[in-house]
Amino acid sequence: MKTLRDIELKGKKILIRADLNVPLNDDLEITDNNRIKQFVPTLKYILEQGGIPIVMSHLGSPKGQPDSKLSLKPVALALEQLAGAPVTLAPDCIGSSVQTLADALEPGTVLLLENLRFHAGEKANDPEFAKNLAALGTVYVSDAFATAHREHASMVGVPKLFQERVPGFLMQKEMDYYEKALVNPERPLCVILGGAKVSSKLNTLVSIAEKADKLIIGGAMANTFLAAQGFQMGRSLYESELFGTCIELLGKLARRGCQVYLPVDFRVAESPKAKSGARAVTAQEIPADTMALDIGPATSLLYEEAITNAATIVWNGPMGMFEVEEFANGTTDLIRALGSAHGLTLVGGGDTDAAIHQMELEHKFDYISTGGGAFLSLLEGKSLPGFTVLE
Repeated sequence: MKTLRDIELKGKKILIRADLNVPLNDDLEITDNNRIKQFVPTLKYILEQGGIPIVMSHLGSPKGQPDSKLSLKPVALALEQLAGAPVTLAPDCIGSSVQTLADALEPGTVLLLENLRFHAGEKANDPEFAKNLAALGTVYVSDAFATAHREHASMVGVPKLFQERVPGFLMQKEMDYYEKALVNPERPLCVILGGAKVSSKLNTLVSIAEKADKLIIGGAMANTFLAAQGFQMGRSLYESELFGTCIELLGKLARRGCQVYLPVDFRVAESPKAKSGARAVTAQEIPADTMALDIGPATSLLYEEAITNAATIVWNGPMGMFEVEEFANGTTDLIRALGSAHGLTLVGGGDTDAAIHQMELEHKFDYISTGGGAFLSLLEGKSLPGFTVLE
């Protein structure tokens, strides 16, 4: 696969698929511009090489029609500031007016197309929509790792229409770290999985069972594994229909010699809103009228000890309901422990990333992936359509 540095960019219109899907508040202000920041090195390089960038992205889920609340206008302003180059926002992403703007572009300036998902053809991977987008440039660059697991027009339909198609720096970096962490990892490899449901990460667990030397499980996922072994989990969330699968997975991991770590205590309460009643109890003593909403302090120490000698650590998913202060300690304790770990640390998933940025400890990690679903797809051992199409 060619890289961005392998091709001549000067004077060419470079059609770039970025992922600038950033969160907005009610006043349509960006609350976290990390994805824009991560894209800027690719954009700056293209500008420096004399390329003429035309950037496309989606924002939110506008259901195939224009929505003023999901316009890329605030993104255009942020991109102009961070890239240090004039950015023009097109009125649409396809059409004669957009083609006119693209034709008139001069080196040193950037054209940002309006939200791709204002057209149903984006998600449907419509060939005609892809053809109209492709007409805007002569080189295709994909820097949208976070949507690389989606077979959308801008991700797979458009690049097929280009002879020159390459990954941007962010996409390349994501795949390089994936290879370091999960294809050819330094061992021991420790994988940490949290979040709510076993069912949503079942394929990940099956894939990890073939690779990991240590597996740490937290969040409500852990409830199902413990309940499957006979622990009384009170009113905690768990998936009884997956008990058999969990026991089978534990057996498979044991036969491989993989060490599995499950919570030994929890912070419980009658409900996530019953903050005053939150307390720590052992896994064997969860009261029938309470829910396990976070791992407990003893589990935090156990998990910290477990990662001490790991050479590679991959983490996805919080340890509890970290968005509620009373049940955030398990996740924040793990972030601090990982920030001090000696091994390579790779983190992915929107909730996990948010917790790290909230604590302003992102500099303590080797790499924080920009993708949630794409990162999980790689953990599952799947290929990414938006990356393989570049080969």
